[in-house]
Amino acid sequence: MSDIGVLRNIESEELELMLKWRNTPEIRMNMYTQHEISLQEHFAWWKRTSLREDQKYFMYTYNNLPLGIVAFNNIDKINSNSSWAFYAAPNAPRGSGSRMELLALDFGFHELKLHKLHCEVLATNMQVVKMHQKFGFQIEGILRQQHKTKSDFIDVYRLGILSTEWLENRSALYEKISNFTR
Repeated sequence: MSDIGVLRNIESEELELMLKWRNTPEIRMNMYTQHEISLQEHFAWWKRTSLREDQKYFMYTYNNLPLGIVAFNNIDKINSNSSWAFYAAPNAPRGSGSRMELLALDFGFHELKLHKLHCEVLATNMQVVKMHQKFGFQIEGILRQQHKTKSDFIDVYRLGILSTEWLENRSALYEKISNFTR
């Protein structure tokens, strides 16, 4: 799968790079936590998160270049589902988000053996809602005025995909994405 990149463990020396990306305004504005995160806050969060069995974070690399973060949160082994999220580095080349999504879905359904992956997307980020739908995600609900920003309450889209739905779409999406990267 290396022709579209890989997901690998995050190295401790990459935590500052991860925070730098996360604190860029274009990424922050699409997250629940929208304030600028301090290094101390980030390291404390990482220390807590890395000890949890129900959380997995990965660095996405393409041609050995770190280009994004993929996360699985609240991995529920009993119900075989998990929430997931991602963000690309501000300088990531076009198509990085699609490559990360493909790798994340493969990891969730093949490595974690999940039945379902789900995510939440702020209504201000409809581009990502549409991208998830191209991968086979269904909108399962809209949480009306669920999240308070500095100035307003906004809706949150809840999306989900089942392993069977992913298997139906995977080959065509992989072909399309791998052709785009050549």
